[in-house]
Amino acid sequence: MRVNVLNRTVVAVGISAVAFLGLSVQTHAQPPPQQDQKQQQAEKRAQQQQDKQQQQAQKKHEQEQQGRLTQQRQTQRLGPQDQQERIGQQQQRLAQYRDHLSQQQPLARQQSAQLQQQNRMAQYNVQQQYMVRLGQQQQLVQVQNEGRYNYGRDPYFYTPPTYRYSRAGRYYETNQYGVDLLRQAVNYGYEQGCRAGLADRQDRWASNYEGSYAYQDANYGYTGFYVDRDDYNNYFREGFRRGYEDGYNSRYRYGNGRGTILGAVLATILNFESIR
Repeated sequence: MRVNVLNRTVVAVGISAVAFLGLSVQTHAQPPPQQDQKQQQAEKRAQQQQDKQQQQAQKKHEQEQQGRLTQQRQTQRLGPQDQQERIGQQQQRLAQYRDHLSQQQPLARQQSAQLQQQNRMAQYNVQQQYMVRLGQQQQLVQVQNEGRYNYGRDPYFYTPPTYRYSRAGRYYETNQYGVDLLRQAVNYGYEQGCRAGLADRQDRWASNYEGSYAYQDANYGYTGFYVDRDDYNNYFREGFRRGYEDGYNSRYRYGNGRGTILGAVLATILNFESIR
C-alpha cells in the first residue's frame, strides 16, 4: 500500500511539473497583445519620421536646384543690341500708354455722372478711388516719358526671356520681371473686382462685371513697363471677373475672403511655361 501511494505521489508531482513547464514555455513564447501593439506603433512612428525626413531632404534639394537655376538665369545678359531694341520698345510703349490715359479721362467722368444719376453711390465711390490711382499712374508715366528713367540700372532690360505665356492663341516671352507684373495684374484685378461686385450688391444693382469702369479700363497698377498693355489688361480682367463674382455673391470661390485670389486659381490663370 505504501508503495502504491508513493508511486501515485511521484506521478502527480511529475504531471504538475510538466504542466508548469508547459505553461512557462507558452508564456515566454507569446508576448502579451499590448506589447505587440506598442512595438507596432513604435515602428510606425519610426517609419513616418523617416518618410518625413526624406520628404524634407527632397524639398531642400529641389529648392537648392531651383536657386542655382535662378542664379544662372540672372547671370546671363542680353547683348547691347538686344538691350537697345528692348529699350526702344519700352519707350514706344510708354508713349502709347500716356496717350491712352489722356483719352480715358473724359470717359471716366461720363460714367461717374451716370452712376450719380442712377443713385449707385457705392459703385460711384469705388470708381472715384480707382480714378485716384489712375491719376497717380499718369503722373508717373509723364515723368518717365521726359527721359528721367535710367534704363541701364533696370535688370529687366538686360535679362533674357525665361518664360512664355499664351494669349488669344499666340505665345509671348518675358523674363521674371514681366511674370511678376502679370501676376500683379491678376491680383489687382481680383481685388478691384471684389470691391465692384460688393458695391453693386449694396446698390441693389443687377450683376454685370463688364459694366464696371475698372473692368473696361483694366489698367489699375500698370505703369507702361515690361509687358504690353493688352497683356496686362487681359490678366487684370481675368482676376476682376472672378473677384466680382465673389464680391457680388458674398462667397469666396476664388479668393480667401480678404481680397486676395487663391494661389491655385492664380497659377491656373497665368500658366507660365519655363523656356530656359
